[in-house]
Amino acid sequence: GVLDCLIVGGGPAGLTAALYLVRFGLKIAVVDAGGGRASMIPRTHNQSLFPEGLPGPEMLGRMRQSLSPYGLEVEQGRVVRLTRAGGGFEAEIEGRVIAAQTVLLATGVRDRRPAMAPTLHDEALAGGLIRYCPICDGYEVRNSDVAVIATGEHGAREAQFLRSYTDRITLIAPEGPHQLSKEHLEHLLRDQVEIVDGPITGFEIAGDRLRVACGGGPLEFEAVYPALGLDAGSELAASLGAEVADDGCIKVDEHQRTSVLGLYAAGDVVMGLAQVARALSDAAIATTAIRNDLCKAGHAGLFSL
Repeated sequence: GVLDCLIVGGGPAGLTAALYLVRFGLKIAVVDAGGGRASMIPRTHNQSLFPEGLPGPEMLGRMRQSLSPYGLEVEQGRVVRLTRAGGGFEAEIEGRVIAAQTVLLATGVRDRRPAMAPTLHDEALAGGLIRYCPICDGYEVRNSDVAVIATGEHGAREAQFLRSYTDRITLIAPEGPHQLSKEHLEHLLRDQVEIVDGPITGFEIAGDRLRVACGGGPLEFEAVYPALGLDAGSELAASLGAEVADDGCIKVDEHQRTSVLGLYAAGDVVMGLAQVARALSDAAIATTAIRNDLCKAGHAGLFSL
């Protein structure tokens, strides 16, 4: 039959949305392609219910477990096509089609990685030598030797943010000479941020540090933040003609509705702060809107004034 809502993405936003919707009594499914950003968190300390911190995979596992009492399991698969059909949508998932009245996209973002072997990257990430979110874990690198791999305004801002935690910050351009404005350069030098031109030619784990090879010789750091940008998982939204911002994130209204009727978005794929707490909030807002919009559209099992 036709679902009330198909949730695409099984990260914090998608799993929280699933819990809300199933408790609203709606017929839903969750499809997840795997490899989401939250699954790579070594340990988050920003979730106040877990004062000892919580690894990303364990956090997601607990969220999936919360769906079990309702008989709901996450389906592994990738939605390769999403189209309008009648008053709703059809999603093609590896050869089969699911019909749904509404769709919630919780497809996240992907960090652009530095040029290094995937196995080395994952080992460094698991050990806290590579980090992607200074808002999440800047506290963990206080008073450490830290590098930011980036240039331009974005790189300058990330270096300055981390400068609040440590006075040993190096900003390394990934591919060649830095592209910094005079103003940004002056601020960085004023705050004693080291400026190193690229290109970066290699990485190596050296004990409890990450060694970065660049033009002036190898440098070693206790943490390295690649700030090379993000790629939003907004392809499905764009294919339906939904409005997408210049950075690729999906534009939504105050209730997480996209510009396409019946299509909603939540979490990192939406413009704004990429945080687990924000994803949970988005999910609560989006699912309440979905429930109320379905009710207004005449859903037989829902009632309201």
